[in-house]
Amino acid sequence: MKKTLLIILVVVVVIQFIRPKKNISNEVINDITTVLTVPEDVQEIIKISCADCHSNNTNYPWYSEIAPISWYLASHVNDGKKHLNFSEWATYNKHQKEHIIKDLKKELKSKKMPLNSYLWMHKDAVVSADQYKILLDWVNTLKAE
Repeated sequence: MKKTLLIILVVVVVIQFIRPKKNISNEVINDITTVLTVPEDVQEIIKISCADCHSNNTNYPWYSEIAPISWYLASHVNDGKKHLNFSEWATYNKHQKEHIIKDLKKELKSKKMPLNSYLWMHKDAVVSADQYKILLDWVNTLKAE
């Protein structure tokens, strides 16, 4: 029993040294705001409820320093950015933008974002019905160019 606990403790300590790369960048070169007019209220909603997983700049909570939670968060952020990255909007081609806009409409109508697993720890990221409408109205004005 003691040997098993010691092994578990050693494993827990060792995995703390396996760190995923942080998603932190302040570059705005390809940001959506550089090529589209994004109203301030939309920018605020995106910043609070979307950007941690859908931009190049995640605001990490304290528990993101603990493995294996750090691995899960890195995977989650990478997956989110694969679907939509507001920081890279200007790099998307017309077909990609069309696909993203279509998906955004679907996600906003179904209110599937932000994910419940994200909202458990980020209560301020809850999107109200009015905010969903603001986002959807804005997305409906987007054109893939």
